[in-house]
Amino acid sequence: MDVQIFEILTNILIYGVPAILAITLHEAAHGYAALQRGDDTAKRAGRLSLNPFRHVDPFGTVILPAVLIFTHAPFIFGYAKPVPVNFHALRNPRLDMVYVAIAGPATNILLAIISAFLFYTIAYMPIPLAKLMVQMLAFSININVLLAIFNMLPMPPLDGGRVAVGLLPPALARPLASLERWGFVIIIGSFMLLPFILSQAGIHFSLFEVLLKGPMTWTINLIASLTGITNL
Repeated sequence: MDVQIFEILTNILIYGVPAILAITLHEAAHGYAALQRGDDTAKRAGRLSLNPFRHVDPFGTVILPAVLIFTHAPFIFGYAKPVPVNFHALRNPRLDMVYVAIAGPATNILLAIISAFLFYTIAYMPIPLAKLMVQMLAFSININVLLAIFNMLPMPPLDGGRVAVGLLPPALARPLASLERWGFVIIIGSFMLLPFILSQAGIHFSLFEVLLKGPMTWTINLIASLTGITNL
């Protein structure tokens, strides 16, 4: 097999598989949570499936993470097709919206913990497979923790924004909710465009380092402590 093709296939296993699982299971969790609270929109749309292809967004799930990986970006980000949720169909729309929103990040934290426990199986694997699994599981922990923390930023349409809208008094919730249509523009501009513009002026600024790096490190250290895996 050509060396370059082998490296591509290896990268797909190490980075692609954990990323797709993290992103798609995050979205499926929203659908399951909504169903528990009375909204079957995701179920009727066929989005409760654990089949990743039902959740894949060609750009957000495949192209964007691949570009970030191969350009050695400081962090990897991606997204799936949002699971449709009719918040008006929920039994208690404001509080249930919080439950539905938290389900995605909670699933990512659970996947990170499972990935940490899977380190215990590596000792029983052949050396070539063990080396591959170490990298895959380490990336799985990092991408799941990143997705959990990133999605809890209080900006709609991120999950943290929905949580804030559900918990804040109406006078504060309404203006925040109105930002949803511009949310991704603000997020992409803040995390990618602004650092690039400032770098052209010789200024190093990374919103990833300011907002996400510290909480990620703390969370990964907590998972390491809980699972007894010290080399995460």
